[in-house]
Amino acid sequence: MKSFIHRTTIVLISLIATSRLMGQTLPYPIVDTKVHTFTNTSAVISAPTSGSAFYGQDATYQGNEPSYTDNGNMTITDNITGLTWQKNMGTKITYSNAVLKADTMTLGGYTDWRVPTIKELFSLALYNGRVQGLTVIKKFIDTIYFDQPIGDTSIGERQIDAQTWSSTHYKGLTMNGDSTLFGMNFVDGRIKGYPKYQPGSGNTVPRSMYFRMVRGNTAYGNNNFTNNNDSTISDAATGLMWQQADDGITRDWQNALSYAENLTLAGYTDWRLPNIKELNSIVDYDRSPSATNSPAIDPLFSTSTINDPDGNPGHFPYFWSSTTLQDGPNPTVGAAYIPFGKAYGKMNGVLLDTHGAGAMRSDPKTGLAANYPQFFGPQGDALIVFNNVRCVRTISSSTGVNNINNENNFFRIYPNPASDKLNIVFDKPYSNVNIEIQNGIGQTVKWLNLANTANTSVDLSQLEQGIYFVRISNGSSLLVKKVIK
Repeated sequence: MKSFIHRTTIVLISLIATSRLMGQTLPYPIVDTKVHTFTNTSAVISAPTSGSAFYGQDATYQGNEPSYTDNGNMTITDNITGLTWQKNMGTKITYSNAVLKADTMTLGGYTDWRVPTIKELFSLALYNGRVQGLTVIKKFIDTIYFDQPIGDTSIGERQIDAQTWSSTHYKGLTMNGDSTLFGMNFVDGRIKGYPKYQPGSGNTVPRSMYFRMVRGNTAYGNNNFTNNNDSTISDAATGLMWQQADDGITRDWQNALSYAENLTLAGYTDWRLPNIKELNSIVDYDRSPSATNSPAIDPLFSTSTINDPDGNPGHFPYFWSSTTLQDGPNPTVGAAYIPFGKAYGKMNGVLLDTHGAGAMRSDPKTGLAANYPQFFGPQGDALIVFNNVRCVRTISSSTGVNNINNENNFFRIYPNPASDKLNIVFDKPYSNVNIEIQNGIGQTVKWLNLANTANTSVDLSQLEQGIYFVRISNGSSLLVKKVIK
């Protein structure tokens, strides 16, 4: 039976909704990979059925489909994350010049631009992209909205030499003792740590790369973990629950999918192998084996150890994702993984951390264990093939404001995304209407009580750009809607 909901109740429900991880209220929503094609280890296949081989891969589960708004001023708003991006990156610049550029940019009339973190940058990655050898087939970003260059082959660059750098410094050194920044390559689909300075310069001559500036939703990329004390970890920021400890068994990709689909843990049976963007969400880029003597993940998680590719103990594993990385002449044979320990490569016969803990690369989906590890590519990336698994599930949204008359859609809001004013139009006049606006972590930033109204507007000019939630009680119903500023 419907009943009046007091303001204090609205606040409580709002906080519950955030902690209960409803997709509409998350400060760190994972944008889907846009993978809708099914593959096995060598070909595109029809959709597998539950219980059959290769069920549970990325295309099996669909999430927040990418959605963008072109603001008409050379900025693009991501309607899922609440982040607004620079449409065109311009020319390559050094990191110090990128920081200066962000600090002085007034694009779109805004002055709060920043160099994105690697997690912010990775939110733009789409894995329906493909690389055919060194010839770009389809970039790993939505090119309808974003201008994405490729390398200039006329000056000796490869087409894939168009990496976009982030503000995330690796907590360690790569290659031959290089200070390193993480970047996303939207031409070949990988995250790697790149030397910040020209190799051989002794960390003195800065390198230049592309930078795509961002603004808004400063909570994006920040986890909010809870130990459930049942061998699971919940993240109130992303709405995902994780297996706390991997089981220490290495598997090829097909068996990794099967293990995840058949796992029963803490009474749940809906576990799955995470897609690559979900897996990246739990990387802790403030940790690394060389800086903290730990894997790049929050200490609430337990991570097994294995031997490194040279057979030395104490290495932290690579972890499979459910996402195929389409690359090379046989684009279905490799799947994406993340090394939570060093991302090994062998150069001139020496095993090195070539790309950093928290990089994102790919491995062949299957092979004979006796034939691996192998080393491939210009940095001799270690192909291991038999990797570890950390399963994930989406936390149920059956508890929260969706059960409180959300079907009674008694108001609408516009524009959305909003600028400095948000208009609220009701389906009929109401008396004693409570309007509450909360930020992504459940804090009330505005509250109004209107004695009689059919429509109104709310001043948002003093609010920072980001994701907010309009919660309105009309005396008999409560409805919550997301708005992006």
